[in-house]
Amino acid sequence: MCACPTAGKLNDGKRAVELLDSRRKRLYKRSHMDESKRTFAARGGGAFPTVGLGTWKIPDEVLPTLIPDAVAMGYRHFDCACDYGNEVAVGKGIGAALSGGQVSRDDLWITSKLWNTYHHPDHVRAACERSLSDLGVDELDLYLIHFPVTLAYVPFEERYPPGWFFDPDAENPAMKHVNVPYADTYGAMEKLVDDGLVKRIGVCNLGTAMLRDIRAYARIQPAVNQVEMHPYLSQQRLLRYCQEDDITVTAFSPFGASSYVPLGMAKATESLFDDKVMKGIAGAHGKTIGQIALRWAVQRGTVAIPKTETVEHLKENIEIYDFELTAADMAAIDGLNRDRRFNDPAEFGEAAFNTFYPIFD
Repeated sequence: MCACPTAGKLNDGKRAVELLDSRRKRLYKRSHMDESKRTFAARGGGAFPTVGLGTWKIPDEVLPTLIPDAVAMGYRHFDCACDYGNEVAVGKGIGAALSGGQVSRDDLWITSKLWNTYHHPDHVRAACERSLSDLGVDELDLYLIHFPVTLAYVPFEERYPPGWFFDPDAENPAMKHVNVPYADTYGAMEKLVDDGLVKRIGVCNLGTAMLRDIRAYARIQPAVNQVEMHPYLSQQRLLRYCQEDDITVTAFSPFGASSYVPLGMAKATESLFDDKVMKGIAGAHGKTIGQIALRWAVQRGTVAIPKTETVEHLKENIEIYDFELTAADMAAIDGLNRDRRFNDPAEFGEAAFNTFYPIFD
């Protein structure tokens, strides 16, 4: 028997890979994916579609027809937010799909988000009711706190959506922070469930420390944590923590840099679609790089919400259920992690809104 150090290192490496693969399988099983229905079991009940349509930056004129097209292709999950400024147009699309008889309201999963200026408990319900009205629905399937960012209140009649600036017309416009405890905001979110305005509540852009804090005081535990997550920002520890605590993770920006290059928040050279590893895996499966990224997201137990304005990409993005990535594929994609975050208030807040506002360490 060879007792050389090299052989020992090789055996240790093999065991490490086997342990990682075993843990992935356990976490995937724990995520309760129903492959036939293409959903995860949500905390508090209900089936959470594993691929949804993210509506950030989709123009108003596109949504009234894009959403019925998406429903016809099998989409049931639509991710919205006050800050996107297009919930009225989303509502028209949902209304068209419902009136056309393609689906019933119970078939859809509609998410919206509480904006930063409405964190005070006095404003949470009104903000939710405004989103309900704009979307044309009586109840949300999920309502999330958009950021752990508390900004000064801006009345609806003054500006809606209010955006990041407190006063855009000021000589030196900036964000205006106010002190509102996150626990107070979350308590007001729980009241929305009590009052039947939303079925579930959750959070966005939180790490494990804040999630543990919420767990200590929450009467209704968060069902979802929506965070930026893609092969260049895999956030393995956060994902593991959430899965072990029965918090579903929604991965926004699952294609990485593509949404941020036009905004000057990413470089074209950071595109996932030019990555050699992704190209190789896509070629091996006869799929596009986008489909590989989405399959990786779903297969590791996260809900993915890609954004698109075209019917062609709508179709492509949902056709990820007829193949499975191998353990080697998953490990190779995991290995692409660069901890590269594109959506960071510490960076875009200072660059675009003259305010340094870090929320990630």
